Amino acid sequence: MTGGISRVDDEMVHTALYEAATVLLSRITRFSARKRWGLEVAKRRGLKRAEVAVARKLAVILHRMWIDGSTFRWTKTEAAHA
Repeated sequence: MTGGISRVDDEMVHTALYEAATVLLSRITRFSARKRWGLEVAKRRGLKRAEVAVARKLAVILHRMWIDGSTFRWTKTEAAHA
């Protein structure tokens, strides 16, 4: 399998990341750079691939947050205020 989230992670982690990406792209109305990026990918490559791409991006963000102990910032302007 190429182009997936990862081949070594737990199946439940895959499911949670994919579900979060699906919700981000379809249900959440609040603006975010990740949603805009995912919708651009969906236009080029299709919704299913965009969901996997957003899931992988979320995994990278969550891993970085875990490593350095930072908190999630919805937008870049929140980072400037912090």
